[in-house]
Amino acid sequence: MTQSTATRGLSWRIARRYISVGRRSQLVGFMSMLTMIGLSLSVAILITVLSVMNGFDKEVRENVLGVLPHAAVSTPEATSAEQWQAVDQALLALPSVIATSPVLQTNGVAAAGEVSRGIQVNGIDPEREQQMSRLADFMVTGSMSALSDSRFNIVLGQSLANQLNVDMGDLVTLYSLDVSINPVAPLPVQRRFKVGGIYRVGTQELDERMVLIALPDAQALYREPGRYNGLRLRTDDLLAVSRWRLQVAEQLPGGYFLDTWTQWFGAIYDNIRLSRSVVGFLLWLLVAVAAFNLVVSLVMIVRDKHADIAILRTMGAGPGLIARIFVWQGCLIGLFGTLLGMLAGVLLSLTVSDLFQWIEGLTGSQLLSADVYPIDFLPSELRWQDMLMVSGGVIVLCLLASLYPARRAAGVHAAEALRHD
Repeated sequence: MTQSTATRGLSWRIARRYISVGRRSQLVGFMSMLTMIGLSLSVAILITVLSVMNGFDKEVRENVLGVLPHAAVSTPEATSAEQWQAVDQALLALPSVIATSPVLQTNGVAAAGEVSRGIQVNGIDPEREQQMSRLADFMVTGSMSALSDSRFNIVLGQSLANQLNVDMGDLVTLYSLDVSINPVAPLPVQRRFKVGGIYRVGTQELDERMVLIALPDAQALYREPGRYNGLRLRTDDLLAVSRWRLQVAEQLPGGYFLDTWTQWFGAIYDNIRLSRSVVGFLLWLLVAVAAFNLVVSLVMIVRDKHADIAILRTMGAGPGLIARIFVWQGCLIGLFGTLLGMLAGVLLSLTVSDLFQWIEGLTGSQLLSADVYPIDFLPSELRWQDMLMVSGGVIVLCLLASLYPARRAAGVHAAEALRHD
């Protein structure tokens, strides 16, 4: 064993002993414990908040945007399928577009009993829609295949079903905003549909307003045989809309318009990403404050260990060995605090959704309103990258915080320390 290895081992063993301070200063021990607790709480809060922000990002990006199309081509008037076919083929020829699906989309009214609600009706091709949307993954009861199994079935959101007080197999009347002129009086165009499926995404815009029926049924209800007014697009990268939007728009003839998901949820998505950056920065400041407490704690330990440092110096220990002892001690405190904080942060991240739901049930109030947020629950996604970043960053901060107290300890003179002890 070389001398450098022996001195490193000695500094490590002494640093472990110095975690427990001398009998003369219980305040020093309290400060060390307080520093460790502060680091643990900071790390736990940082990991939990980052997990919640990751959950929001995932829900909006994969779930809400997984149900909605990445983009949609529309025209004010319903156009024949032959006219749309040329547009469809031109779009599918683009490398960024991986799937398309026709839609007849318009506003209407859904009614059951004496209750009615304004809705957005989407007449879709059930088979092609499966390539566009993940809505089938959010079905509470029934299935999307009900739209193709028989005529005049409807799939609607759970919130709308609760408002209309309907369930599987019940009848819902859809009213078109067009009116039928007859010799007696103008009458709204209507048709009864049987509930074939109920979904829940957790977004008010979808769960309360969007209903889906088969495209032929929508064409019959709105008296647009063989026509539709929109084409949904799914792309290979939904975050690259600015790159392919102009490319897609160039393939559209006059009178056709392109809308992307950034126009529907872009502001909310950007706010979530900005909030993650801002909140993360503020929480890192909290960790920095906890690391500053480590400086204070180590300075007090250095004062408490003046006599021990002096004895080590008289035994031949150099300033480097003394400095390493307190650097090791700061890193040990940071390591223990980080490990405890990571354990607490992982537990909180894995249970925060259930805890949030329990608090809502206990208080009887909805803390996340779907009127304001894109989802009405608190999601969480724990990422190992965040854990590595947080743990590594805290250890580095603790190492930097240990340098000043270690330098002070290395500058202690043996004779002076023993004389004043």
